[in-house]
Amino acid sequence: MKKILLSFLLVIPVWGFSQSYQVNLQGQKQIGMAGAGTGVAMDEAAVFFNPGAVSFLKKNGVSAGVSPLFLKSAFTQAGSNMVERNKNEVPTPLQAYAVFGSPESRLRFGLGVYTPFGGAMHWDENWSGKYTVTSLDLQAIYIQPTISLKITDHIGIGGGFVYSMGKVDLKRAVPLTLNNGQSASAQLKGDAHDFGWNAGIYIETISGITIGISHRSQVTATVEDGDANFTVPEALASGFPTKFSAKLPLPATSSIGFGFYPSEKTTIALDVNWVHWNKYQELAFEYNNHERIEDTRSPRNYHDAATFRLGIENQTTAKLALRAGIGYALTPVAEGYVTPEVPDANRLLLSAGIGFKPTERFGVDFSFLYENLVSRTETNIETGLSGTFKTVAYIPGIGLSYKF
Repeated sequence: MKKILLSFLLVIPVWGFSQSYQVNLQGQKQIGMAGAGTGVAMDEAAVFFNPGAVSFLKKNGVSAGVSPLFLKSAFTQAGSNMVERNKNEVPTPLQAYAVFGSPESRLRFGLGVYTPFGGAMHWDENWSGKYTVTSLDLQAIYIQPTISLKITDHIGIGGGFVYSMGKVDLKRAVPLTLNNGQSASAQLKGDAHDFGWNAGIYIETISGITIGISHRSQVTATVEDGDANFTVPEALASGFPTKFSAKLPLPATSSIGFGFYPSEKTTIALDVNWVHWNKYQELAFEYNNHERIEDTRSPRNYHDAATFRLGIENQTTAKLALRAGIGYALTPVAEGYVTPEVPDANRLLLSAGIGFKPTERFGVDFSFLYENLVSRTETNIETGLSGTFKTVAYIPGIGLSYKF
């Protein structure tokens, strides 16, 4: 019995989606350009993409947006023709930014609130992988006060302190049977409060090309005294834990970006993001009761992975801007470690966006991002779950902005 339950908890999952559990939905203009934004000073979202570019923004302003994530994942178990699909649960990553200080001054200030990690994955309670996961809801919200300094007329530097608030709610079946004939179940819920930083440099070259380099630090999400709720036969209940603790690295990201300006109305942005997933080598859990479940150390063996993004914006009229983008993200998840909570694979990114300014101060931005993950056939080395995953994501977005 203890061995079965230990195997069950060896595969507690990680936070989220979008190149494993990273969410790249931090600015509506940038989403419309496939997420490229490190090397251009476009709007208040520079607080996230490159704090060094904040001091080059021509106006102060506030902006906010939301991007509902429609995730469609299908699984076909090895030896079966039946396709099992996830439920339609829609997480809504948010972003909000503000930039203050005189545009004529070399010193500017910013504030960002955004969701860099998170997601939701819900399967049927009796699907073939129910002992791996039945549902996962999670969110990590970062709050980032920022300062940016234009050290010369062509070079800006900036940095921000990050306060992270995380939540996780996991449910799955337990290989035990209740008196009513249904499977036993477990729910793990916890909160994390942690710290990090974001810094960048922005350069305007003599040729007119702009260059940005930024680094967002790792944040180690630490859950202490999370709630472990087991619905199991009453005779066994006293042997199960009621609390758990765990740590999860929300990885650092290093980015370089370029801005090209073939005309006064056209901006081309090119970004390369390097995500330091190699820090995520194992997932360890500690429990307050070891009678039936021991502390676990589950290997993940992630490797670093890159994303390439190319976007274009054309200011078609004084009130209308059109945007489009393409990108490709490499998965950090090695063969044998794919799980139904994070059915990750290399993915193609296609995006489009529209910006409309009904007045000089007020703007509305729409974006749409399509992510198509390569079909991936895997056998998980711990759970033995074997089959083919195919996932696509449809992500519309809307944002509002006001300049002052």
